[in-house]
Amino acid sequence: MTGVEVLELSPGVRSALSSGLPVVALESTIISHGLPRPENRVIARQIEAAVREEGAEPATIAVIDGRVRIGLDEDALDAVATLDDVVKVSVRDVATVVARRGNGATTVASTSLLAHRAGIKVFATGGLGGVHREARDSWDESADLTTLGQVPITVVCAGVKSILDVPATLERLETLNVGVLGFDTDRFPGFYLSDSGYPVEWTTRSADEVAAVMRARDALGITAGLVVANPLPPEDALDPALHDRTLRAGLEAAAAAGVRGKDVTPFLLEFFHRETQGASLDANITIILRNATLAARIALAYAEAAPRAGATAERER
Repeated sequence: MTGVEVLELSPGVRSALSSGLPVVALESTIISHGLPRPENRVIARQIEAAVREEGAEPATIAVIDGRVRIGLDEDALDAVATLDDVVKVSVRDVATVVARRGNGATTVASTSLLAHRAGIKVFATGGLGGVHREARDSWDESADLTTLGQVPITVVCAGVKSILDVPATLERLETLNVGVLGFDTDRFPGFYLSDSGYPVEWTTRSADEVAAVMRARDALGITAGLVVANPLPPEDALDPALHDRTLRAGLEAAAAAGVRGKDVTPFLLEFFHRETQGASLDANITIILRNATLAARIALAYAEAAPRAGATAERER
């Protein structure tokens, strides 16, 4: 079984890539594990529609019956959205799920790798994984970080989930040589929050500026990823007091229930959804739709722009 046999591009994705047209990769874990049924299928199509409205081709990625699908048809999307045997697939899991002809939903890490293998330059997601709280004891760190240290893809996100250790995550991104750009902001967003409380060193003001940075990185041979941090507008973010109160209660509940390691994040996300009466889910949907739109604009600017010397990122002082 070779890589050619297991990578299956949809006709739309294949045509766009061969023609040099913009393509945006989309993860599938948000469909299978991040959104409630049956709304997950509807929202998945809304995300793809947001990409198409900007003139780019969406490429939702998943493993279906042991085949890596780059771009999903209706049947494949239904499978991801409804089947109970769809497992979360990070980079370390892909080969096993493919070999066993299983079904898998891709995380940020595996989506980044597989999109890069297919030749896709831009990826839209909600929030990155990162260094977990209490990582000094647990060594719990998302594979998203190490993968982005090795894969030269541009990821549009709303920062990292605010339930993580944000400053430690920013330090790891620096160590791994992953570039971080704030999109029209000098503050690093915290997923549900517009401002995590920490700055970003570089700000870009347009999709063209991000595309210029991407092209400069190509010319320099930089092989690590580029994070474009796109914050929620304050009016769409969770109230900070509600967020902090819910987070404290959620961490206490997780500790009382003995939840540890990789199970903490899904536990806390579900706790947020329940305790905020759906407000966190609304924010999550807004995040991914906004990021899909921005990613499409960046992909279009990258595809259309002629190579330029240097980059136009503005250094914040």
